[in-house]
Amino acid sequence: MTQTDLTAFLRAEFPDADIEIIDLAGDGDHYKAVIASAAFAGKSRVQQHQMVYAALKGRMGGVLHALALETSVKA
Repeated sequence: MTQTDLTAFLRAEFPDADIEIIDLAGDGDHYKAVIASAAFAGKSRVQQHQMVYAALKGRMGGVLHALALETSVKA
């Protein structure tokens, strides 16, 4: 999965978000996503991460092997 594709999936679910994607290994398979969105307000860190995984619609573990997440509520 490319950084552009990953960003597009996340942007579709979190249109207001500030999103930064970092390729951790240079292989298009290990990324870190830094996401700040108002959609995370009132959600625990676990719930925020579950929301991100849901936005990827089953691509985790298949097309995308590893995704480190850093989520926060957008001010």
